[in-house]
Amino acid sequence: MKSYFVYIIKCSDNSYYTGFTNDIERRFNEHVSGRNKSCYTFNKHPLELMWFETFNDVLDAIATEKKIKGWSRIKKEALIENNWDKIELYSKNYSQFGKPNIDESSTSSDRQ
Repeated sequence: MKSYFVYIIKCSDNSYYTGFTNDIERRFNEHVSGRNKSCYTFNKHPLELMWFETFNDVLDAIATEKKIKGWSRIKKEALIENNWDKIELYSKNYSQFGKPNIDESSTSSDRQ
């Protein structure tokens, strides 16, 4: 059975990159090697893989990636911490916590 991954990378500027792949190790190594100059992470080294989840259904993985890309920075950090109480809290009270700085909440994606 094929596996798919949604992942979050923390960049040197403290921004987060959210992506989707069918090979997490290969894809992270591509980010680290900086082979693709157009990739969001190209000039943001060092990089750290903060979180990933495995999916058996490609459509579930894509939907999850899109959902996470729309989340606030603090909600992504709650996911990285595996703190479901905070995720629920931030979902209900987003305006209470304010919007993060745009540079800090960047999420991009490569489809590979």
